[in-house]
Amino acid sequence: MADPATVRTDARRHHDPRVRGFASDNYAGTHPEILAAIALANGGHQIAYGEDEYTGHLQRVMHSHFGPTAEAFPVFNGTGANVVALQAMTDRWGAVICAESAHINVDECGAPERVGGLKLLTVPTPDGKLTPELIDRQAYGWDDEHRAMPQVVSITQNTELGTVYTPDEIRAICDHAHGHGMKVHLDGARIANAAASLDVPMRTFTNTVGVDVLSFGGTKNGALFGEAVVVLNPDAVRAMKHLRKLSMQLASKMRFVSVQLEALLAGDLWLRNARHANSMARRLAEGVRTVGGVEILHPVQANAVFARLPHEVSERLQKRFRFYFWDEAAGDVRWMCSFDTTEDDVDAFILALKDEMAG
Repeated sequence: MADPATVRTDARRHHDPRVRGFASDNYAGTHPEILAAIALANGGHQIAYGEDEYTGHLQRVMHSHFGPTAEAFPVFNGTGANVVALQAMTDRWGAVICAESAHINVDECGAPERVGGLKLLTVPTPDGKLTPELIDRQAYGWDDEHRAMPQVVSITQNTELGTVYTPDEIRAICDHAHGHGMKVHLDGARIANAAASLDVPMRTFTNTVGVDVLSFGGTKNGALFGEAVVVLNPDAVRAMKHLRKLSMQLASKMRFVSVQLEALLAGDLWLRNARHANSMARRLAEGVRTVGGVEILHPVQANAVFARLPHEVSERLQKRFRFYFWDEAAGDVRWMCSFDTTEDDVDAFILALKDEMAG
């Protein structure tokens, strides 16, 4: 054990900032404008647990994007946002219909079911997107006490496969779900990328078309930490503030979450960041298409590129750039771009891919 007297306590850099990768937009740092906003909020004392000025102003900013009935409940992370939102939308016997590839089903360690106490009813999809017809595979048995009751349809925008719902597609889902007495939740971890791809305001495919509750993502779009549950339809939820606390998502110093979302949304930072990330993904896809033996699997509509290439090539390439297998058995990989991905990053990766494919 080190002698405490010899352990340095001053902060120092522990990584090489020149190292870049395509594993996740969560790997990126924090946008300088957001760091500046955090520093601005740091002075003096503010009331804790959301009664601060920054959280109050965030509500007005959310109104400008999602209408006057929108109410934001800042939380720590995306899983927390989804669990709190879905808990507030379901009864103890309730179920949520989602795509089989949905983040709530694949990447949240069972939290919606184990912590939220609800049942996920999954549907396989070819492109990550639900349709009314696919929803109907699980939308039945409301009066059957032997079956969890379908009460919510949860979609992700953009999807886990990088595809983007059009506003009309989401409207059709909302109309269909509401017609069955169900509510609609939208996991918007990358909602900014979807809006940038569609070139429309976020409200165009959320409250305008009938989405009831939104999990709004900040971290993947340049924030240090922090997301929000945005209630668009107050009648779709109950006991939100109690469930947020019960789910360990109530920040005492909430101003530091709220000021980040305010910095993103009060101006156009959210859109600038998303447009840039999307642009880098398109550049990456265009370069990859020139490489023989590499197949792009899904339309590149946001900031993700899914590809299939020889497994051994991916393993060698991973030693040069971090990225993840999506389906290792099939050789499928995912490459993500972020707000700070540069053209040089993309071009260097494409050169490395060509080199390894020729290896």
